Amino acid sequence: MGELLKNSIFFSDQHLCHADILPPSEVRARIEVAVLNFLKNLNSSTPSVPDLPLISRKMSNSRVSRGLLIESTKIFLSHSFCTQSLMNENTANSFIRVWKVMEMCYQILGQEKKVTQRELFYKLLCDSPQYFTSQSQVNRTIQDLVALLRCSRYSLGVMASSRGAVAGRLLLQEPNQEVVDCSACGSSGYAISGDLNLLEKLVMKSDARYIIVVEKHAIFQRLAEDRIFNQIPCILITAKGYPDIGTRLLLHRMSREFPELPILGLVDWNPAGLAILCTFKFGSVAMGLEAYRYACNVKWLGLRKDDIEQLIPEESLVPLKPRDHQIAKSLGSSEILQVNVPNAMIQDNYKEELAFMIHSGYRAEIEALYFHGYDFLAKYIGKKIVQANYI
Repeated sequence: MGELLKNSIFFSDQHLCHADILPPSEVRARIEVAVLNFLKNLNSSTPSVPDLPLISRKMSNSRVSRGLLIESTKIFLSHSFCTQSLMNENTANSFIRVWKVMEMCYQILGQEKKVTQRELFYKLLCDSPQYFTSQSQVNRTIQDLVALLRCSRYSLGVMASSRGAVAGRLLLQEPNQEVVDCSACGSSGYAISGDLNLLEKLVMKSDARYIIVVEKHAIFQRLAEDRIFNQIPCILITAKGYPDIGTRLLLHRMSREFPELPILGLVDWNPAGLAILCTFKFGSVAMGLEAYRYACNVKWLGLRKDDIEQLIPEESLVPLKPRDHQIAKSLGSSEILQVNVPNAMIQDNYKEELAFMIHSGYRAEIEALYFHGYDFLAKYIGKKIVQANYI
């Protein structure tokens, strides 16, 4: 405790922008330091309510770190701070929310419990309805607290609500449980737990040669139903849309456990599909100080512009929506597409694909390949892999 008190109240004097994975006792100690310093300011000769200095989670504060010897690029947050003040009308409620969530996390950790963000929202809705009216407010406040205490969300006692699933040539074993054969879990696959500690302890075995990340659950189900992993020795994994932490962690674990396996991404040909691919590959600014932790070297299998030109009928193309243009603008201005990866032109290829999407004014979904028959999708993937046609 003495060493902690030597630091500033919210550890803003540290130079590295990352979130530590800490035991409950240390997180509680950081919270106690914050409270003690807050009270110290109130009891000083010139009493004041200190502002909350938070690492900014805006895209403009993101930086890209690239590997020198391997094809690895990750998003980190830089040292730009924003503040929340009780004295500022625009941030006063956010300031109070941080202390409310901090109090709740302190209690959760003391009880040695884990809660989901949804459970935390309903608890806060009952206790402080004037400050918490939506789930998004709770989610943002949790990330504020991560930025404040410099510890991971899981370290705060907040567990991910995972939507993901995995199928194919993968054997999983939880501690003290039977081995699960993911090729025998049916078209829905094996549900990925939101317990990050459990995911870290999974024992894995596989004879696969590829890992295929699938954007959409319906496509995942089609591939699992067709047992594509019997034709192409692979593991299928999906987050059923935008990647959740549990799915990203399991994919990251597989990349560490089976480093020789290429990870291939199958997404819709639209800005949202590219954004999902980039989240798996580079990380997410929305994750704040945890942005970089679960990044994997995912290669883009499809859909890509060559597929649109050669395989997708014009009738299957759908005009871009305003939301597509917003996502495209955000991606185009992000630093992840401005940095050259050593020995590759990945970012340039991604920018070229994005520019072609906007220029065409259209988008295409993976399901458009069914124009060639329901069994064509597996053939499409197999041909792409044999030709090493991915970026």
